[in-house]
Amino acid sequence: MGKTPWLLFLPPLIFLGLALLFYTGMQREDPNRLLSTLIGQAAPPITPARLSNFPEFEQSQLVSGGVTLVNFWASWCPPCRAEHPKLLEMAGAGMPIIGVNFKDDAGNAAAYLAKDGNPFRAVAFDPAGRTAIDWGVTAPPETFILDAKGTVLFRFAGPLVGSDYAQRFVPALQQALGQ
Repeated sequence: MGKTPWLLFLPPLIFLGLALLFYTGMQREDPNRLLSTLIGQAAPPITPARLSNFPEFEQSQLVSGGVTLVNFWASWCPPCRAEHPKLLEMAGAGMPIIGVNFKDDAGNAAAYLAKDGNPFRAVAFDPAGRTAIDWGVTAPPETFILDAKGTVLFRFAGPLVGSDYAQRFVPALQQALGQ
């Protein structure tokens, strides 16, 4: 009787390790929540490049003395289009929103805002996605809540619609506003 090669046990051990890793991941408090290393940190800089003739972004707008939202969006993004009416509603109620258009065509983005309305106090243009990388954006849309000092309080990945918006974003915004 010969020796059993040790490589024979390697595939089951790899499978067991992966199964343990996946099981641990499923036991997190909220498996749908994407963690952000920016929470509690000063907001990273945003590119000063502006989109067409829309209001220009200035870094001082991140420390405006009140709560500010930073929304990463693109004209080619269906979820961004779905959340657009909510952004217009919030802007109409006086919420300052900074828009960062990224990985988009400037003409398409400008035409979209001209046609559907502009909810942003300023619109930065980030065609290469460098600012999005600095902010840890994984896919549009993503919205960040900043306090009066420009500190990131909350990150919401996904469109500002539906039950996830109502159950997670709205309470975080109300808490930031002190309501």
